[in-house]
Amino acid sequence: MTTGSVLPLLLLGLSGALRAQHEDLTGREACKAGFSEEDYTALISPNVLEGEKLLRVKFSSCLGTKGTQYETNSLDFKVGADGTVFATRELKIPSEQVAFTVTARERQTAEQWDAMVRLLVAQTSSPHSGHKKGKAVALDPSQSPKDTLLPWPQHQSSSGLRRQKRDWVIPPINVPENSRGPFPQQLVRIRSDKDNDIPIRYSITGVGADQPPMEVFSIDSMSGRMYVTRPMDREERASYHLRAHAVDMNGNKVENPIDLYIYVIDMNDNRPEFINQVYNGSVDEGSKPGTYVMTVTANDADDSTTANGMVRYRIVTQTPQSPSQNMFTINSETGDIVTVAAGLDREKVQQYTVIVQATDMEGNLNYGLSNTATAIITVTDVNDNPPEFTTSTFAGEVPENRVETVVANLTVMDRDQPHSPNWNAVYRIISGDPSGHFTVRTDPVTNEGMVTVVKAVDYELNRAFMLTVMVSNQAPLASGIQMSFQSTAGVTISVTDVNEAPYFPSNHKLIRLEEGVPTGTALTTFSAVDPDRFMQQAVRYSKLSDPANWLHINTSNGQITTAAVLDRESLYTKNNVYEATFLAADNGIPPASGTGTLQIYLIDINDNAPQLLPKEAQICERPGLNAINITAADADMDPNIGPYVFELPFIPTTVRKNWTITRLNGDYAQLSLRILYLEAGVYDVPIIVTDSGNPPLSNTSIIKVKVCPCDENGDCTTIGAVAAAGLGTGAIVAILICIVILLTMVLLFVVWMRRREKERHTKQLLIDPEDDVRDNILKYDEEGGGEEDQDYDLSQLQQPEAMEHVLSKAPGVRRVDERPVGAEPQYPVRPVVPHPGDIGDFINEGLRAADNDPTAPPYDSLLVFDYEGSGSTAGSVSSLNSSSSGDQDYDYLNDWGPRFKKLADMYGGGEED
Repeated sequence: MTTGSVLPLLLLGLSGALRAQHEDLTGREACKAGFSEEDYTALISPNVLEGEKLLRVKFSSCLGTKGTQYETNSLDFKVGADGTVFATRELKIPSEQVAFTVTARERQTAEQWDAMVRLLVAQTSSPHSGHKKGKAVALDPSQSPKDTLLPWPQHQSSSGLRRQKRDWVIPPINVPENSRGPFPQQLVRIRSDKDNDIPIRYSITGVGADQPPMEVFSIDSMSGRMYVTRPMDREERASYHLRAHAVDMNGNKVENPIDLYIYVIDMNDNRPEFINQVYNGSVDEGSKPGTYVMTVTANDADDSTTANGMVRYRIVTQTPQSPSQNMFTINSETGDIVTVAAGLDREKVQQYTVIVQATDMEGNLNYGLSNTATAIITVTDVNDNPPEFTTSTFAGEVPENRVETVVANLTVMDRDQPHSPNWNAVYRIISGDPSGHFTVRTDPVTNEGMVTVVKAVDYELNRAFMLTVMVSNQAPLASGIQMSFQSTAGVTISVTDVNEAPYFPSNHKLIRLEEGVPTGTALTTFSAVDPDRFMQQAVRYSKLSDPANWLHINTSNGQITTAAVLDRESLYTKNNVYEATFLAADNGIPPASGTGTLQIYLIDINDNAPQLLPKEAQICERPGLNAINITAADADMDPNIGPYVFELPFIPTTVRKNWTITRLNGDYAQLSLRILYLEAGVYDVPIIVTDSGNPPLSNTSIIKVKVCPCDENGDCTTIGAVAAAGLGTGAIVAILICIVILLTMVLLFVVWMRRREKERHTKQLLIDPEDDVRDNILKYDEEGGGEEDQDYDLSQLQQPEAMEHVLSKAPGVRRVDERPVGAEPQYPVRPVVPHPGDIGDFINEGLRAADNDPTAPPYDSLLVFDYEGSGSTAGSVSSLNSSSSGDQDYDYLNDWGPRFKKLADMYGGGEED
């Protein structure tokens, strides 16, 4: 064997059981169409040329190969008529695997079958490799029965152009999941033919070796034996891609790395799991067999392309079993539940509970794993029961002229779902009410029909109604269901008579007449009609509203006459119309009344003379500078208003001498000076204004014109305006002097008041002169009931905050806000007849004490000397008798002076008046 030749690589493989292909458990019929395999796998290069053949699928057809058509769900790969899979364009595949579905369809029967194709991407040799041929895998007789000889990719070099060929395609290694070991378990042995010459170390890299999950696979570096170290789980990871390396003892690469693909063979170790434990579905009552109800779905984590993951469904139980124990069936492959029997009736059975079982292994109960779920099927209501009245006739009564009144309640019965469109009743009056006086509304709670008056009925026209009412549902009746005879009923409604109010046939009534008609003129007869034809009643009339009190109405016949002169220009007239309201009342039981409005359109007459406008104006003292525009206002209407005639009277003669009027148009004229100069001042200019009425009316109006000096623009100057007001320069000066004098007097008064206030504060007086009570009579209107009736807390007058200054004062003198501290001096007992000087001495002594007291309050404070001390011998004043009789002698009061004369006259026994 020469250098660069292709050398075989020995791989010690798995046992024959791992290399065996999965076959169907059950025998196939002689002519059963289908793919030979459900899953085809092939290794391909990452670079695929257009038209390159990849693998071949085998399909058996009972009609021959000419009747079979192949399709794929991939745009990159197609299948030829002989089943060869090829690429439709040049491809560069970046991923490790490409999967697509191949479909075989028979043209005559339109049946189709599917198979999965998986293309595994393998590494190619270096572009420097030479030409080489692919070799088949062979068994080496010198090896043990478990050893498998596989080629190791080699390279051949040549000088000149080099052509690249694809490397050997290494078949994948299949490992069953959930193996019980023992572990580590040998998978293959890798051996290079160069190990005869030099020692070689082997290693593997990739996911499961040196990448997470770590150490799932291991290799003996010397012998090249590769092991799996633990049980595999296909649901966790279905395949592994490893790379095998061969280096010498110095770490130099001896061989190019080769790709190893390890596939985990699925085992049936997962039960089917329903997406939901409880499924809810519904089906209409009365549905035909085969009606779709709902779909239940269970997923199996095992390989869905094998029997391990193929789930089949079946119904275990149905509750209730009415009217049949098999009301539903389920599609074993899709999980669709459909009805299989007729007789679904919501009024009998409203809900079914169905237990569904899902089993893998294509539903084989002996080998497959199962799980269950609950399907709750609700029978939905359809309108298969028409509503029916509980009785054939109903009756009611209604007073006339009453609306929105419920006359009768119509009761119905419906066996459909309450408060649904199939149950909700709709009522319709089909005869007996051509004028639309009644309607039938549905009570949303009870479903009863409420016959309601929507248009007032009149007893004098209709005393009774015979209605025919039909009831139906909001939803139409189900197909094949007919209306019941009991869906129609008669309703008799009696109308009762009530006393109706009289009414005015013409309301509002409008009449036209000229204003100014004399009092007592008959205008019209405004009469009312009593609708109660079967009652003999009298109608009386009265005024309800007459703002100007211009009208009078006859209480018996309603004739209206004028009570005053009607004036169109009155404030009570709006847009030439005067409005009054009248009342018509009958004598029924109870009495009823109605109102009517009379509108009087007043036609204008020329009864108002025009008034001159404006009333005041100003003009320059020299003519030609400006003029006064005048017009007139007339309360009348056209044609009794303008055009107006403006003229000056002949008397006084000075008017026409000084002034002139120039006509501008029918409504305006100009008043201007006739003379060259008129002294400034205010002038009353009479002007005669005449309207265009028939007959015309005239009015002499006075306009006050202020004549003033003007500037070059024709405007009155300020001094001129004052002069025009009638005030000369002397008068203006006098007014200013008076204002200055008034301000001076006010200022002097303010100064005097401030000075007086200051003197009051600086004057050393105990009592302000204005507060002096001497020679004054003080009147006390309230007399207490005595000390025993006064609930006073005298302790507040005996507890001062500080007592130092009190202790330092002379005994015998105290202020009202102080309390004596320590032993109080005993006052000498006063004689029965006191000396007249005792009072004066007492007051003088207190005054001196207050003046010498540095802690005394300000002098303008009121000092009260009414505290007698605890040792006073004086008795309570409440014990005094108000009667003039007694043994006490009050003659000594005459010796106290004129201030006590009045008291001496009252108690001293003086001469009586």
